[in-house]
Amino acid sequence: MKDREIDRRTALKAVGGAAAAVLAAGAGVTAFGRPAGAAPATFTHPGGLHNWGDLNRAKVRVAAGNDPWLSGWNRLTANGHSQSTWQPNPQATVVRGGTGENYGILYNDIHAAYQNALRWWVQGSTANGDCARDILNAWSAKLTTVTGNADRFLAAGIYGYQFANVAELMRGYSGFDLARFQTMMLNVFYPLNNQFLVNHNDACITNYWVNWDLCNLNSILAIGILCDDAAKYDQAVGYFKTGAGNGSIQHAIPFVYDDQGLAQWQESGRDQGHTLMGIGQMGAFCEMAWNQGEDLYGYDDNRFMKAAQYVAKYNLGQDVPFTKYTWGTGQNCAYQEHTVISSASRGQLRPVWDILHFHYTRRKNLSVPYISQLAALVRPEGGGGDYGSTSGGFDQTGFGTLAYAK
Repeated sequence: MKDREIDRRTALKAVGGAAAAVLAAGAGVTAFGRPAGAAPATFTHPGGLHNWGDLNRAKVRVAAGNDPWLSGWNRLTANGHSQSTWQPNPQATVVRGGTGENYGILYNDIHAAYQNALRWWVQGSTANGDCARDILNAWSAKLTTVTGNADRFLAAGIYGYQFANVAELMRGYSGFDLARFQTMMLNVFYPLNNQFLVNHNDACITNYWVNWDLCNLNSILAIGILCDDAAKYDQAVGYFKTGAGNGSIQHAIPFVYDDQGLAQWQESGRDQGHTLMGIGQMGAFCEMAWNQGEDLYGYDDNRFMKAAQYVAKYNLGQDVPFTKYTWGTGQNCAYQEHTVISSASRGQLRPVWDILHFHYTRRKNLSVPYISQLAALVRPEGGGGDYGSTSGGFDQTGFGTLAYAK
């Protein structure tokens, strides 16, 4: 466990540094003293979706029987994916979209690994740690290809960032082949992530919804952190700030209503299920950057906070403003428009809110009433397997109540 203790001490420094990043932002530097937007000289581990301080808080609070951590823990241990008896089923080729789809095998194994990794961190159960390690090792020994129709880019993005985050939790664990896992991420997932962001499957730059860009950005950022790869970290953060596609923050959130503290999400006219997925994707991106000392939660005058407030308010049944949204589709950018917000899937509950509630209300001491109200409705958050058996129920790693409560 020596490596884990080293990582803990390193991460403890980053927890305080991340908070100080807010103060440093006005000077154009982060808490690490580097130019804003540049990768850290030394990456913090664990430093993806989780930092050591949050993980240790969950451990202490669960042991003490305190809520809401205990309720979140009970939700985790009740999930079949979190059982140490889970047996991995690695595939050489994963297909999402088209003939021969088998990607459900991958996302079920990823969530089993994630949930077992959380159980190991919080309770120290070697059986759960061994299970998470064995799932990671089994896949890195076999997976060579992610393919399918255009949906292969969704698989590379969603499962890429989730997989990398499990490995980030397990780095230093006895018997975990981190080097081989890093190689898989760099050779199997990253090329598809990069390919999508560079040419968007040869389609019009606006053809694909914000989720497509965001999941691939998440994967690149998570891989950069896992592999201590500054170029990939910078690629993801740079695109988030100024990229040409819908995953960049001003495209993802095209209209701001400052007088109301709200901002319109790009997919709001499509449906609320995908809109909630997008909020979860951007929240994950901001959390990973935060744990490396960079505040994207507050970037561009809290643009993301305003969008999350907008989405939460509408899904609580209240009215929000809507500005006509236009875009181009296909290879020729054929004109499309949304003139009204969509009520499809309105009120759907997804485990995407506690990470935002606790960031804005505890770390930043801001009032986010709509986010907080919706978080309370979902709490305690579950994870993969708790929100249906199809892929949408596995779009978020979940368990934010356990992981992020402060």
